[in-house]
Amino acid sequence: MLRLQQLAAGYGNIKALKNIDLTVPAGSIVSLIGANGAGKTTVMKVIMGLIKPESGQILFKGQNISGAATHKIVSLGLSLVPEGRSILSRMTVLENLEMGACQRNDNEVQADLQRIFQRFPILEERKSQLGGTLSGGQQQMLAIGRALMSRPELLLLDEPSMGLAPLVVADIFKVIQEINQEGTTVLLVEQNVRQALKIAKYAYVLETGRISLHGQAVDIAKDSRVMEAYLGGKK
Repeated sequence: MLRLQQLAAGYGNIKALKNIDLTVPAGSIVSLIGANGAGKTTVMKVIMGLIKPESGQILFKGQNISGAATHKIVSLGLSLVPEGRSILSRMTVLENLEMGACQRNDNEVQADLQRIFQRFPILEERKSQLGGTLSGGQQQMLAIGRALMSRPELLLLDEPSMGLAPLVVADIFKVIQEINQEGTTVLLVEQNVRQALKIAKYAYVLETGRISLHGQAVDIAKDSRVMEAYLGGKK
């Protein structure tokens, strides 16, 4: 569904991504793991057109979307849940969700809204509440719900567990699995490496802008370098 080919990008003289290759097959969960500053968020921003690539290609279902406008990329079937959630804090929960469907002109928006409320009942209870007054976990649910309102074929999740309590993290990862099982492909950037590798089929390790390792997630989890760097060493 998604293929990055020799993708390079950066910020001025800083080369954040150095000719990376990455593939996300349709129907899968692919995890991208790495330390702070490795370039994971930059990958997501380049895919979504928020940063223009310096070279290489981004292919979505065979179509080159490199450097396309973000609204165009969303209309093709990609959606991002950004790092830090980026809730519209002075808009209500309902308004945030409606913003996720702002490019749609079909007659199923209300049905999808009800599905979001069924998945996250707390959002229906607080639909008139300002987004900025929600707890961190509720804001993450809202961010995911907002992204789903665009009906993405590929959902990009950037650090969905950041700053959340362990019980909430478990709930969020369960939701990610459910979304995938219902037919949405997922690219997951996550510092909670143990959880990310547990739900993913395939994984990539990004180090200082380069892919240093990739393979089946179960194999990556057993790799001695990954265990030492991200999983607390061999046990």
